[in-house]
Amino acid sequence: MPRTLSELLVFQPELKPYWDGCAEGKLMLTRCLDTGRVFSYPRGVSPFTLSANVEWFEASGYGTVYASSRISNVPSPYWIAYVTLDEGPTIFTGLEDEAGVLKIGDRVKVTFKDIEGGYRAPFFAPA
Repeated sequence: MPRTLSELLVFQPELKPYWDGCAEGKLMLTRCLDTGRVFSYPRGVSPFTLSANVEWFEASGYGTVYASSRISNVPSPYWIAYVTLDEGPTIFTGLEDEAGVLKIGDRVKVTFKDIEGGYRAPFFAPA
């Protein structure tokens, strides 16, 4: 079982465009070229057709909070959320919302934070 992103990419090299995009400050999504539907989590095979006929593209980076929760039983509390992207898919992510002002239906935009292993991951902040 991979414990770091570097180890994960050995087992799932098709995720490399996603993490490369994050490193460049771009939220990358995948689209099924057979159906035109956008999907997430990013992967090299369409969940709609099981075909590898997919393309990577840069998302707008905007979405709407679908649901959120504060994780408070840890030394450094934080917010998590489901965000429905303007492109269609709903993703699980972290929120840049220390004050707890974001609520369901609020507009958000992607930001990126450094995480373990020298990688950057998408988080969302008020738009």
